[in-house]
Amino acid sequence: MTATDSIVYLNGQFLPIGEAKVSVLDRGFLFGDGVYEVIPVYGGKPFRLEEHLRRLDNSLAGIRMTTPLSAAQWAELFARLIQGEEDQSIYLQITRGAPAKRDHAFPKEPVAPTVFALCSPIAPIPASGVGAITVADIRWDWCHIKAVTLLANVLLRQQAVDRGCAEAILIRAGEAVEGAASNLFAVIDGVLATPPKGHQILPGITRDLVVELAAANAIPLQERPIAEAELRDASEIWVTSSTREVLPIVELDGKAVGGGVPGPVWQRMNGLYQAFKQTLRNRQ
Repeated sequence: MTATDSIVYLNGQFLPIGEAKVSVLDRGFLFGDGVYEVIPVYGGKPFRLEEHLRRLDNSLAGIRMTTPLSAAQWAELFARLIQGEEDQSIYLQITRGAPAKRDHAFPKEPVAPTVFALCSPIAPIPASGVGAITVADIRWDWCHIKAVTLLANVLLRQQAVDRGCAEAILIRAGEAVEGAASNLFAVIDGVLATPPKGHQILPGITRDLVVELAAANAIPLQERPIAEAELRDASEIWVTSSTREVLPIVELDGKAVGGGVPGPVWQRMNGLYQAFKQTLRNRQ
């Protein structure tokens, strides 16, 4: 199946992507008034589905919406979209719907939310590592909500792409907070560090799994602020996300990170992460 004839879900219907249409009055289209979720799928099974749905509920609550489907209904919907057992990801978006007129205020009369979902292949992770740049964080202050209003992230990430890099690491008040589309880890003086949860970062599901795997395998880890100067001196830098998994950064602002190759702590963590994925594939 190609991208042009793939089946997607839109407001209760499964239909070819070319037939999926959204009203021009949809508040997601007009205002970016909605949230989204990205769920990896390994071996035909959604990865950490409960955690992803919990984050979805938290994002919806953050914009004063509630989930339109139960956990069982989401699972049934996703099962119909998943194709085969190759690595893939589900993109889910929920907006406040399409009222009769454009108005910044919430609709006075009840409006059905717009619910859209599709499934796409995940590109292989470059094990040799990638480059990144540092940029000033220009985003809003509610980054813990996985909102569809991503223009700042798009512009920041494009700066990295324009310089031949894969990610932009965001600096706010002298601290590295996260990537434009990822969470951040760094090995500093032999200890793995990641910024703590709060309004300035998205609570990543992959991030949380890395923290769990570190604790379970005696890998020293601190959840604490990372100063920009510490980041530049780090022996290893990684970014994590649902589709990038645990991605090593081997060059930062044109300078090698550590030895310029994925480091030993990443090698160990990536092995643990891949083994954890395999447990999902092995489940009947």
